[in-house]
Amino acid sequence: MASAPAQQPTLTVEQTRVVLSEVIQAFSAPENIARMEEARESACNDMGKMLQLVLPVATQIQQEVIKAYGFNNEGEGVLKFARLVKMYETQDPEIAAMSVKLKSLLLPPLSTPPIGGAIPSS
Repeated sequence: MASAPAQQPTLTVEQTRVVLSEVIQAFSAPENIARMEEARESACNDMGKMLQLVLPVATQIQQEVIKAYGFNNEGEGVLKFARLVKMYETQDPEIAAMSVKLKSLLLPPLSTPPIGGAIPSS
């Protein structure tokens, strides 16, 4: 007999706020700050290297928190949690704000060219 697929955790808006807050706090832990800084330095602002080096570290940090709430300890658990957060973003301004904060922790700041920074013609 085939085993039933693993049950996907379902969290309420309140529970999602708590988990999201814990995930954000995890990125503030000194050891995780060091892990993220090391990965960012190794990536040297190269977006391809960011995906190879920074994203896995960020995923591991999130997994360490969300596994306590029934999400699997693989990348799939982080994706399911991200989908849950996305669903609640439109319903809850606090979750929307925390989601923006989490994204700012994960994504490097984008450098924009200065206004009027056109290349001078010769």
